[in-house]
Amino acid sequence: MECHFRSSYLLPRRPSLLLRDFVFPAKLRLSKLKGSNLVNRLVIKNACGFGENGSVNGSPIAPNKVFMEEAIGAEYGEGFESFRPSGLLKVDVDFLNDRLQEGFLQRIRYAMKPDEAYGLIFSWDNVVADTRSLKLNSWKQLAFEEGKEIPEGGDVQRLILYAGADHVLRKLLLWETSESELDRLKSRLSQLYYENLLELRKPIEGLEEWLDAVSTARIPCAVVSSLDRRNMIEALERMGIKEYFQAIVSEEDGMESIAHRFLSAAIKLDRKPSKCVVFEDDPRGVTAAHNCTMMAVALIGAYPAYDLEQADLAVGSFSELSVINLRRLFAHKGSNFMDLQKQIVEKAPPRRRITTDTIF
Repeated sequence: MECHFRSSYLLPRRPSLLLRDFVFPAKLRLSKLKGSNLVNRLVIKNACGFGENGSVNGSPIAPNKVFMEEAIGAEYGEGFESFRPSGLLKVDVDFLNDRLQEGFLQRIRYAMKPDEAYGLIFSWDNVVADTRSLKLNSWKQLAFEEGKEIPEGGDVQRLILYAGADHVLRKLLLWETSESELDRLKSRLSQLYYENLLELRKPIEGLEEWLDAVSTARIPCAVVSSLDRRNMIEALERMGIKEYFQAIVSEEDGMESIAHRFLSAAIKLDRKPSKCVVFEDDPRGVTAAHNCTMMAVALIGAYPAYDLEQADLAVGSFSELSVINLRRLFAHKGSNFMDLQKQIVEKAPPRRRITTDTIF
């Protein structure tokens, strides 16, 4: 008896329309404010989309989510926990590869159109959008406001882009501040990032053409990020590529590591992790993909090619890719490549002991 498993049983889908319809404006209590300057600042702040608590368009800013070094995750195939009416459900790599099996009709369809069996997962940072320039500009603006300077060295700037905000402020830039001042700087840093995000209009070069090609082949795609869902959807709409993504994994999904985001994307795409291909530019993301039994395609740019040797395929841009490349990734052992293989131990039948009676 086949056991069919669908993503809706694990994680509830959150349609983007719901998030767009329910936008709560920030409350202004002008009657209790004293001083016209303060009133004007609050009016301008809310007109630009920032709330009283430093939120952007009603969405709270979490500086530790945007500027942090996430854990890789799934080092031993572990996943995350989800709640069902029947109780707590632990979801890991083995569980998903075992339960997200194709049905009979799906297997027939995939035999005729094998490309549709795959799922593509795109990392938001530096794969869908050029977030390196966004983050670097945010740090430079913050330093200008505080009367500081950002070192121009390439190695230092790389650490600034990929390390957590706490580590950068305390250990790298050596800005001696108290805890309250540190929180203020991180909050302001996130505000600057979201302001710069509003100016984002173009995706990574070649991405739209690649998405159009995989869409023609009817391969589902997902994008994963630590941004909140609303800002993510609006950014994708401004770039004109939202229609290409069937699933979005954002901050609201509550994933604690890079690998957990990839597993959540596989569930939403209704594809086994071993049938998914992750597009990353970070060696840590490549490791997370392999921990989830997924293939990894690395974009050379932020890291040189020799730092991305673990990837199954490394390219300089999306223009170098074709759908045939996806088939070749799984061509080593046919369609079952990278599926988890379980050793079957067959018990040998007991040997019959033949005895011979001798009569003297």
